Amino acid sequence: MRSQLPVHSDAAPWRDPQLSPTERAEALLPLMTLEEKIAQLIGVWVGADASGEGVAPHQSDMISELPPWSTIIQHGLGQLTRPFGTAPVDPVLGARSLAASQAQIVAASRFGIPAQVHEECLTGFAAWRATVYPTPLGWGASFDPDLVEAMADRIGRSMRAAGVHQGLAPVLDVTRDYRWGRTEETIGEDPYLVGTTGAAYVRGLEGAGVVATLKHLAGYSASRGGRNLAPVPMGRRELTDVILPPFEMALRLGGARSVMNSYAEIDGVPVAADEELLTGLLRDEWGFTGTVVADYFAVRFLETLHGVAGDAADAARLALRAGIDVELPTVDAFGAPLVEAVRRGDVDEALVDRALRRVLIQKIEIGLLDEDWQELPDDVASLRLDDEVSQDVAVRLARESVVLLRNTGVLPLAVGSRVALIGPAADDPMAMLGCYSFPNHVGIHHVDHGLGLEIPTLRDELARRVPLLSHEPGCTITGADTSGIPAAVAAAAAADVCVLAVGDRAGMFGRGTSGEGCDAVDLRLPGVQAELVRAVLATGTPVVLVLMTGRPYALGPEFDTAAAVVQAFFLGQLGGQALAEVLTGAVNPSGRLPVSVPRDAGGLPGTYLAPPLGRRNKVSSVDPTPAYPFGHGLSYTTFDWSDAGVLDRADATPDAPAAWPVDGEARVRITVTNTGDRAGTEVVQLYLHDPVAQTTRPVVRLVGYTRLTLEPGAAAHVTFGVPADVASFTGLSGRRVVEPGDVELRFGRSSGDAAATVPLRLTGVERQVGHQRELLTSVRVEPLVAVPHPV
Repeated sequence: MRSQLPVHSDAAPWRDPQLSPTERAEALLPLMTLEEKIAQLIGVWVGADASGEGVAPHQSDMISELPPWSTIIQHGLGQLTRPFGTAPVDPVLGARSLAASQAQIVAASRFGIPAQVHEECLTGFAAWRATVYPTPLGWGASFDPDLVEAMADRIGRSMRAAGVHQGLAPVLDVTRDYRWGRTEETIGEDPYLVGTTGAAYVRGLEGAGVVATLKHLAGYSASRGGRNLAPVPMGRRELTDVILPPFEMALRLGGARSVMNSYAEIDGVPVAADEELLTGLLRDEWGFTGTVVADYFAVRFLETLHGVAGDAADAARLALRAGIDVELPTVDAFGAPLVEAVRRGDVDEALVDRALRRVLIQKIEIGLLDEDWQELPDDVASLRLDDEVSQDVAVRLARESVVLLRNTGVLPLAVGSRVALIGPAADDPMAMLGCYSFPNHVGIHHVDHGLGLEIPTLRDELARRVPLLSHEPGCTITGADTSGIPAAVAAAAAADVCVLAVGDRAGMFGRGTSGEGCDAVDLRLPGVQAELVRAVLATGTPVVLVLMTGRPYALGPEFDTAAAVVQAFFLGQLGGQALAEVLTGAVNPSGRLPVSVPRDAGGLPGTYLAPPLGRRNKVSSVDPTPAYPFGHGLSYTTFDWSDAGVLDRADATPDAPAAWPVDGEARVRITVTNTGDRAGTEVVQLYLHDPVAQTTRPVVRLVGYTRLTLEPGAAAHVTFGVPADVASFTGLSGRRVVEPGDVELRFGRSSGDAAATVPLRLTGVERQVGHQRELLTSVRVEPLVAVPHPV
């Protein structure tokens, strides 16, 4: 029997804040009709464009004419898709419009449940006039999770102020093939760096009251050939040891409340239909209790792309059974096809109830079922999505993201130098922005609205600091026109130094050189930019090569004559300022590579996480050694690393490594001193080397890091506390184990430059660990008395 309480009564238990979210959801669920239940499991993308100029794969194929708005919302509505992120809309007007829609949704249905509103937020709230931050590769290059958390807090605050509840970020895919267009969206090629940084982003977003959605569980970045949405030929060990750890960290250390499935198919099983992954692993083993939302159109793709479902109803059945709770972006397979399938008995209504329970609990947790919920914030008239505080965070993160790869002394630029600024990225504001920034993602289809932001170019900012500056583009980022190269060569030849800015133009589905659906056949610079580089290098003028890209490009021998090389991964709206500050010396560079820079442009998708046979050896004529390894980066000052050793281990001798119990912690310390003449930041990295194991292991892998800022002559002890759990891996049994035996902890300036090695011996019997294992290496920094700097 259904309750006879009026659904809007103050006595309705699902409105009672004294009850737990689960109790409130359980009180409401039995009162709902099948149509009302399923209405909570769908989103509606009212502003979607079916012209083909969309922002999701196959959008033009998947979007059809929707029923009238009144029909859509008559039973309630689960989600509203991207009310700010589909077309340029003034933030205040957009918030008022969203509030009006929410009022209609509440009034139309029996239970008055508002929709949960989601938006993209990878490089900032993807809305017109919202701050654009560096792309995730830039977050990784900063090696600064605290600043990433501050960025996510600013993003979350702006979203909540506009009436948005859920953000589709961060991307936790570990880079496996740089040719993949979405490399720019990843944080890097190392799971520890991705996991710690991603967890920080989640803490910032969730702390601001916005539900963080982890993308994309799992395997998306390991596609064959680096092609978007291609099959993933990945074994379970790679999945477990490389791909999954960042998701574990973001859930346990960040508190994410939502997960989005990957488009990938792993070993022939599409993730959207993978019950073992989305339920067995995510929920039963990891204990996740939040919502799983479908990547856009992923449910129907089970029919149209993967061929494992016969029709929309079958696709809905597979996805619901696997563990997908909400279909995004708009009503499709979870609409009438699912209703009819349940009526026929093809889908158990208990699966609908399972998903609904999770959706209702989350809506209750974010206050949507509270009596005092209001659709319009009180201070909406003063809503600003790009303020001074956000800009300050954006420029600080951009500065820390700039990586100095090579410097023969030409940088910082000498005062009074005649500088030729060459290259197609030098005077293009879009060269600063990733594909999920609003101007690139959506604004490109609405050019009459403008960018909505001030985005100074490198030319703008360098001109403010370098009086004797000339400029020639030389060529475009894409295309084959070389007619501008002679003028660029002449300008470079007449200058004391040349700054040559080349790179990418982010876009979607082939409309760019980087971004979703913009995959590369090799790692050569797009267009004729390499020809421009060769011509300018041939002038003999010292060249500072600035790479403003979404992926690493090959820097083979032909680039070795550059006097300096600077890598910048889409630095955001204030990237021009950050770059100019680094080039002129106002900012000392401190970024480190989150991905290796390859030397060969061909199909070498390997990252630094390679076992011995994946490195240079005598059994292959191909040398995969990168031009610059993961973790590499230079400074304008110098640092000395000394006195590395084990703490609290009296048994350590040159012939007998210190014991490290398989259930204990190793504490290792090194002293770092700034031996240069200016303040600078060193990134101290710690790597694990396991020379003999029951399965092949990466030669080294990152297990700890910290940023360390020191004045000239200053020094500090850096101590890492490494739990033995961090040394675990998937053994022969398929279980994660800590295996006894000799290992090394290496203090590294990069993955390829070990400053000191500490031998250790894991002691005890093989120990099995699971999801509750220790995930983090602790770091302690102890400043020492400054050493007087010689005059």
